[in-house]
Amino acid sequence: MTQEPLTLYKLIILYMLNRVDFPLTSAQVGDFILDKGYTTFLTLQQAIFELTDAGLIAAHSVGNRTHLIITAEGKNTLSFFENRISDVIKQEISSYLKEKEMHLREEVSVTSEYYKSTAGEYDARLIAKEKNVTLVDITLSVPTEESAAAICDNWQRKNQEIYQFLVEQLF
Repeated sequence: MTQEPLTLYKLIILYMLNRVDFPLTSAQVGDFILDKGYTTFLTLQQAIFELTDAGLIAAHSVGNRTHLIITAEGKNTLSFFENRISDVIKQEISSYLKEKEMHLREEVSVTSEYYKSTAGEYDARLIAKEKNVTLVDITLSVPTEESAAAICDNWQRKNQEIYQFLVEQLF
């Protein structure tokens, strides 16, 4: 692969991350880039790896997702090379982020994971954040892995209702 297309994909990733004030998951970035047909999954993964390796983005795992944020060095680099991204691509990114902002934000602010505890039970940890402030962080112990998985799935779908119920009952 020539370096020029890979450089463009990296710039697109940096541009996307710079346009939001919350992390995006690698899957969310991939949804945009792959849906537009810009590149393949493997090339996208290579671009993300190289950006992370160069310190232009930071990647951290939250449950089964990888959250990406642009670093100060990434912002600086983007400022020098942003003009290499066409206005059409910039407009597509802006439209995508505007249309999906609430969904994208919710995906990275609501997390759940389960694991086997030292007592032999399964703990389901449920977290909801807003602008990096933890709104709720609950750990439920249940006897089976299936129960823990179901709790995590339901948290993803019903977190707003559950949070509202807790607030109403406790205040």
